[in-house]
Amino acid sequence: MLEKGLSASATAVVTAANTARAMGSGDMDVFATPAMVALMENAAMRAVAAALPEGATTVGAEMNCSHIKPSALGAEVTATAVLASVEGRRLTFNVGATDTAGMIGEGTHVRYVVDRARFLAKLG
Repeated sequence: MLEKGLSASATAVVTAANTARAMGSGDMDVFATPAMVALMENAAMRAVAAALPEGATTVGAEMNCSHIKPSALGAEVTATAVLASVEGRRLTFNVGATDTAGMIGEGTHVRYVVDRARFLAKLG
């Protein structure tokens, strides 16, 4: 059952592959904002996965976040998502990301519960 307070985390190490330079979002070898966003989305997906009905999944729809501090190569980054509200199929999460020095990003993320087969049928 989907209830406020469900939470999960996802962790990644900053490598050459997830830097701003490699992802094309900047020209420095620091953790890329797109990588942080993906980690936040992954945490949110994990937070509710076990509570979904058979055949359902969630899809990301909105992300509003601030990337407030850089993380260097080798740093371990952990994103956490907490389900803040459930409005029908709309799930809103509070998300945050930290490294060993503290908070590096925070925001809100919206996902929708969808039927996996019906969603994929829309591909054409």
